Amino acid sequence: MYREQINPTPYIIPKKEEVLDYDSWLKTKKTKPSIWNKLLGLKPIEEEKDLIIEHAYDGIHELNNPVPGWFNFLFYGTILFGIGYLFYYYIGGYGLNQDQLYQAEVTKSIEDKAIYLKKSANAVDESNVKLDNSAPVIESGKSIFTGNCVVCHGPTGGGLIGPNLTDEFWLHGGSINNVFKTIKYGVPEKGMVSWEKTLSPKQISDVTNYILSLQGTKPAGAKASQGVKYEPANPKDQEVKEDVTKK
Repeated sequence: MYREQINPTPYIIPKKEEVLDYDSWLKTKKTKPSIWNKLLGLKPIEEEKDLIIEHAYDGIHELNNPVPGWFNFLFYGTILFGIGYLFYYYIGGYGLNQDQLYQAEVTKSIEDKAIYLKKSANAVDESNVKLDNSAPVIESGKSIFTGNCVVCHGPTGGGLIGPNLTDEFWLHGGSINNVFKTIKYGVPEKGMVSWEKTLSPKQISDVTNYILSLQGTKPAGAKASQGVKYEPANPKDQEVKEDVTKK
């Protein structure tokens, strides 16, 4: 207080702020355009007056901003892509159309199904083999039998070196499981080789079903019965699949 009395601070009259018109005010607000404005192609606010469209509605004016460059790029790029797509798939025929693609997928699914069925057919063994007297199985089994078994069992299965396969007597069991097992592993001590490495599981199953289809055929010149008469303990052992080829 004492110092202020001895050396008072001079009074400064505040200056009145100059009232600027709109154009002058815009000049004071000039800034560098942001990245966002550049991407959208927007003009700085001080240049908006040059973009105002003459018509107005309820006092509201509209700005004639240019179309952003990225939008033009996508727009014309889409047109070029459409032309290329039309030429590639429909005019030039280089690519598959929807119908062709569908047919290709159907063909592929059929091939995949065949591969799956082949693999599943070869998954059979002596524990799960089933009786099947359908024509394709019997024909396949007969072809395998003719090519590999007639030397020992004769063309009719009546037996030569090997036993008679057409009667009810068996040396190693007469169920389909036993016959499959005998063919698969053989009987080395009696001269019958194992066919496990020569025939696929599906082929062994087919020839097994063919051999069982010879039961009761009584071919001429058949060998005398050997072994024990087979009587299935479970009636289901005699069940066979229906021959779908006769439907």
